[in-house]
Amino acid sequence: MSGKIKATIDQIVRVRANGDNVRAMMTATKLLLKGVDPEAYTAASPDDPVVIAKLRTIAAEWGIKL
Repeated sequence: MSGKIKATIDQIVRVRANGDNVRAMMTATKLLLKGVDPEAYTAASPDDPVVIAKLRTIAAEWGIKL
């Protein structure tokens, strides 16, 4: 199933931003600084278990349940 990375990124940004566009941009920037470029993944991107694990770790650090 492709697109799981994009869906996970979108969920992290949505939860963390809570409807605030500025916080959404800040969250995307923080993901980039942590090594995950949100703009690099689309719904057609193949799933990489390493990136998914990294996103789960980041979400856990930020207190987000996936």
